[in-house]
Amino acid sequence: MTNLLGPQPTHLPEHTAAQAALDAGSDPAAVAAEHPDYSEAWATLAEKALEAGETVAAYAYARTGYHRGLDQLRRAGWKGHGPVPWAHRPNQGFLRSLAVLGKAAGKIGETEEYDRCRTFLSDSDPAAAEATGLK
Repeated sequence: MTNLLGPQPTHLPEHTAAQAALDAGSDPAAVAAEHPDYSEAWATLAEKALEAGETVAAYAYARTGYHRGLDQLRRAGWKGHGPVPWAHRPNQGFLRSLAVLGKAAGKIGETEEYDRCRTFLSDSDPAAAEATGLK
């Protein structure tokens, strides 16, 4: 985030009800069903599926969270490039989905998609790459 002439960081809007439900321990599938545009629920489902060795399910959940997040980023004024700060919690669902998408893509042999996701995550915020382990 050192380019002072570049685009401003994009911050996704708060999703208070969905975030509170996840924080209270609600089933992420129920949260995703009730709030299908909430990337953090999809990211949680994707991470759990990947941990369980369900790579295809992880890929599908992650892709959903990623696309829902992209839609929101565009509505927030993002033009396809520029910082998406990890420190802003509403951005984390999108960034976590992107990381799992990359990891799952790598596991199924989608090398180009793995590389794109890794680059996109790092370009969005190096802290996201560090936090998610997709460096």
